Amino acid sequence: MTVTRGVRVAGKKAFITGAAQGLGAAAARRLAQEGATVALADINIDGARRVAAEIDAVWGEGTAFAFPLDVTKEAQWTFALEEADAAMSGISVLVNNAGISRGGNIEQLSLDDWKLVMSVNVDSVFLGTKHAMKYLRANEPGSIINLSSIAGLIAAHNSPAYNASKAAVWLLSKGIALHCAKQGLDIRSNSIHPTFIDTPILDSLRQIFGKDEADAKLARQIPLGHIGEPADIANAVLYLASDESKFMTGAEMKLDGGISAM
Repeated sequence: MTVTRGVRVAGKKAFITGAAQGLGAAAARRLAQEGATVALADINIDGARRVAAEIDAVWGEGTAFAFPLDVTKEAQWTFALEEADAAMSGISVLVNNAGISRGGNIEQLSLDDWKLVMSVNVDSVFLGTKHAMKYLRANEPGSIINLSSIAGLIAAHNSPAYNASKAAVWLLSKGIALHCAKQGLDIRSNSIHPTFIDTPILDSLRQIFGKDEADAKLARQIPLGHIGEPADIANAVLYLASDESKFMTGAEMKLDGGISAM
């Protein structure tokens, strides 16, 4: 069967963090499917290279590139962006997807875990956007897509670091949007807020209860009755990366199965 490549983001050049697996890998595949060139950045460089090779095998060599990146390290950001810009002849889309979670309520959570979550989830968005701006300016129209969470809008009793970090990503996205607009730049910034999605971030819960029971427990919290799929989020990334969303900035997309409507 012949697979036809789409054109919704033809000519776009996207830099995606946390792209070795989960939502980052799904976004990279979806953007490539619709015509974009993609740079997959991850601290797990072997995983990023594997996904990039899979994309190239479908859409041709030079569609995807992989770069090592610890999103908490400023020097690594500047190097990876420079290398990606050279490989793709520009960067017009930045997807800040890398993120982690650490459990424990406000009395149990260690300061080290608090700092780690903030560094990976929030510092990465600051550093990525700060250093990607010069490339986005040179390749307008540009789009910054930040993966927050429904947990950035709705709190839980046992997730202070994750709640706070994702809330910070939400408001930081708006501030970036206003900065770009104030500068007269054709660069948009928006956030995506998923609920439970079928990715490795659920592995710890599945190890405790088993996959079926864990997924059922999560599904009971969602009005639609099931957890989401990576493709649900990848499609949102595609829309925000495309010119279809050219009048959307400083906004948040809730992909939560109805949780926030309760």
